[in-house]
Amino acid sequence: MCGQELRQGRGAPGYRVTKLPYKVRVYLNNQVLIPASLVRVLGISGLKYAVITISYNGVPITIKGVKLLRTKHTNSRQFTIPREVRETYGIKPGDEIEIIDIKPFKPT
Repeated sequence: MCGQELRQGRGAPGYRVTKLPYKVRVYLNNQVLIPASLVRVLGISGLKYAVITISYNGVPITIKGVKLLRTKHTNSRQFTIPREVRETYGIKPGDEIEIIDIKPFKPT
């Protein structure tokens, strides 16, 4: 393969997302997927907590200290949208959100 940043990991090929922002649907368990290709491009594979900025119905929402969940054999990550955020903005499973930014979380 030519480009190192687009290398195929293990298993089936997933979503080919290589830049932010990107649109994604909220799962039934209120989690959101960050595809492995995007995790590799952003260099956040070792990150446990993040500050994630999303947009829902045109309203930017910043969530601090989000835990990035991972599985054993893939670089993809998932995070759960906190209940307070879901209730405040009316985010429901199946709704489409846009992930604008992902940064490392530095506790103060």
